[in-house]
Amino acid sequence: MRVAGPESADFLQRMVSNDVEALASGDTCDALLLTPKARVIAPLRVLRRAQDEFLVSTEPELGDVLRGTLLRARFAAKCEIEPEEHDAWEILGGGEALDQRPEGDEIDEADYERRRIAAGIPRWGREIDDRILPAEAGLDETHVSFSKGCYPGQEPIARQRYRGKLNRKLRILETEGPVAPGDEIHHGERVVGRITSAAEGVALGYVRTDVEQSAELVAGTTRVRLRQF
Repeated sequence: MRVAGPESADFLQRMVSNDVEALASGDTCDALLLTPKARVIAPLRVLRRAQDEFLVSTEPELGDVLRGTLLRARFAAKCEIEPEEHDAWEILGGGEALDQRPEGDEIDEADYERRRIAAGIPRWGREIDDRILPAEAGLDETHVSFSKGCYPGQEPIARQRYRGKLNRKLRILETEGPVAPGDEIHHGERVVGRITSAAEGVALGYVRTDVEQSAELVAGTTRVRLRQF
């Protein structure tokens, strides 16, 4: 989504969770578009193209949601909000390239997914949806500024960080056999989490924070263990 105009920086600063006004031209940051109760509407990557122009990227299926949310909140802000489509490449060990294929070998979807899971990177529709609090997925460490001004969802985000306690967190799990998204994670007879993504030998899942690091866990019929931090 192209957001451009004399008040584009101020508008985005009031709408998203990270400090876009601090970006220099050509810089990017990850951010979230949130409800007032801090539920995720869309994960974002914000590129500052120029002083008064930004490119706000999200997952393809969330484009209409992103545009509709920004348009409803724009009111009299002097900025344009228009869709743009791009080819994009995620650079492992780097950032992102738009419209120009970077040098290097491309990997297939299965290899990319395995690397994503092993790195603990959450994905929309798997680890991130409107039921997840950003802190549960670790997004408060990568997508949120705690020094900027107000935005929708700021109050519960700050309250959770400084005074709250999480019941569950996204964890990387090592697996001894096949598991699948949706599998419950058991500690003895107790359900302590669920698998959200899986690849050979590794998975992501939400696990209760009171589960000990050394706990013997089972997902489906497969033994799993929490990876060391």
